[in-house]
Amino acid sequence: MKMKRWAALVLGAAMTVSLLGGCGGGEEASSPAQSGGQGKEDAGQALTEVTLVLDWTPNTNHTGFYVALDQGYYEEAGLDVQIMQPPESGAEALVAAGQAQFCISFQESLASALTADSPLPLTAVAAIIDHNDSGLISLKEKGIDSPSKMEGMTYASWDTPIERAILDDVITLDGGDPSLVNYVPNTVTDVVSALQTNMDVVWIYYSWDGIATELAGLDTNYISFREIDPVLDFYTPILAANNEFLETQPEVARAFLAATAKGYEYAIENPESAAEILVGQVPELDPELIQASQAYLADKYQAEKAQWGTIDEARWTAFYDWMYEEGLIPEQLGSRGFSNDYLPQA
Repeated sequence: MKMKRWAALVLGAAMTVSLLGGCGGGEEASSPAQSGGQGKEDAGQALTEVTLVLDWTPNTNHTGFYVALDQGYYEEAGLDVQIMQPPESGAEALVAAGQAQFCISFQESLASALTADSPLPLTAVAAIIDHNDSGLISLKEKGIDSPSKMEGMTYASWDTPIERAILDDVITLDGGDPSLVNYVPNTVTDVVSALQTNMDVVWIYYSWDGIATELAGLDTNYISFREIDPVLDFYTPILAANNEFLETQPEVARAFLAATAKGYEYAIENPESAAEILVGQVPELDPELIQASQAYLADKYQAEKAQWGTIDEARWTAFYDWMYEEGLIPEQLGSRGFSNDYLPQA
């Protein structure tokens, strides 16, 4: 699910910026998926409205938000939180236009937004998952247990510059020739089905599609990008916020981040219960997939960090330096684009 949204976002910042013109100030972009405002009147005091725009349909990347909503963490923090799926113009465009305060995004997408002719006023304020969980998957019978063995194989491609740059990087580092891979444009919507067609290799996030292949009983090889090249341990997904909102209402931003952190801490400590909460909030989800994915992610949201959400400056900068060197962005960003200042302070 995440990759579908990511593929659309990385087509170019120019498209994103052009869509901003269609976002009139103050108009309702779409109906919220869920609302935590049921206690607004009952509590006898007004709650501050905050809108979070997802990157795609709800999934286990988002569990902490739904737990915070379900458990009343947002309401306790004085917030009426609405969670909505993104409009056609994209989550970043909506937040940049000031029609929502937060959105789910990705470090690579934020780079394009920050270096566009008209940069989007966005800042990453939390890492939702600490390490990059994406990589390449294939059926074990294909024998593709390292990137160089993609030579002569068919890869389902979104045909985007950053995708090709990452694949060129890992294949070359493994001693292979990227030009010998058969890149076929194919927007995969079902990895399990795709692997059983003429597609040999697919790019996935293991926490979702990898788990789906396990549940389907497929015997696979998985190649993690960050294990091939540490610079590819970029932050994906991230929580981003509108800059003006952060500057004018920092206390609201901190309250939202504190309650969200509690939601993810709950999911880390209680993955089974957190999965049940997510399915309860979004009944159309597959309970078996959610339970398995949640169990997989429990120790990956925070990983080895002291607390959930913090972004490491060295890792952030290294990836942006790599993007610049690869010609994917027109200027060096360094450590621009993120802040840990709104997370709970230890």
